[in-house]
Amino acid sequence: MDPVALTLPLGSVETVMLASVRVAGFLVVAPPFSAKGMPGMAKVALSLAIGAAVAPRLAPLPEDSTGSFVGAVVLQAVVGLALGFGVQLVLMAVQVAGSFLDQFGGFMMGQAYDPLSQTQVSQMGKLYTFLATALLFASDGYQIVLQGLVRTFDVLPLGVTLDPARLAERLTDSMGSMFAGALQIAGPLVIVLFLTDIGLGLLTKVAPALNAFAMGFPLKILITLVMVGFALLAMDSVVRGLARDGVDFMGRVVGL
Repeated sequence: MDPVALTLPLGSVETVMLASVRVAGFLVVAPPFSAKGMPGMAKVALSLAIGAAVAPRLAPLPEDSTGSFVGAVVLQAVVGLALGFGVQLVLMAVQVAGSFLDQFGGFMMGQAYDPLSQTQVSQMGKLYTFLATALLFASDGYQIVLQGLVRTFDVLPLGVTLDPARLAERLTDSMGSMFAGALQIAGPLVIVLFLTDIGLGLLTKVAPALNAFAMGFPLKILITLVMVGFALLAMDSVVRGLARDGVDFMGRVVGL
């Protein structure tokens, strides 16, 4: 039996590869795909699938030397990493909010090594991070992020690079938005814990023999756990809003 000959146009293959490189760079750093628990082969397969899906709407680059193609690959990797890092900054607000609660709730001394992020994280910070990752998959927030990434190909074709000044400005805005979002998430709980400290201080002033600060640690931990239980009910809408903010960041970076 004669072997089946399959011939693919070189321009189409290059277009798919370049689009896949941008998507792969994005998936490496953007949550929830950047989680260490997500297999690398799954990221590669998803990158190739999205690259093949968007390739027909992209204009192929003019055929040139190998050096120019390698330069285009590096350029798309940088674009994907930059977009993914901006989305990571926006969604990191949830982890920062958990760190605030650890600081004021008395959990900071229980830091542990997180094998997924390969960093030292506190208990509430790790809980909020895991919950945000789960909600991004359960609430289809990851689809919102991927849709935003696909839309960047319409405004930023394969042969066009990012504006460094605009990228730096948007990353700075995202850094401020991250802390603002963290304060919005953890602010009410932090205020309650602060008022608890004031109440314990007044109680110690009124009854010094009671030693209110000795029971302050378990009391603050109890209050933190109760308040976090109520706050988790609204976490779904919070994560969806952060996912839309990440998409908005990508749109502003590419001038959409």
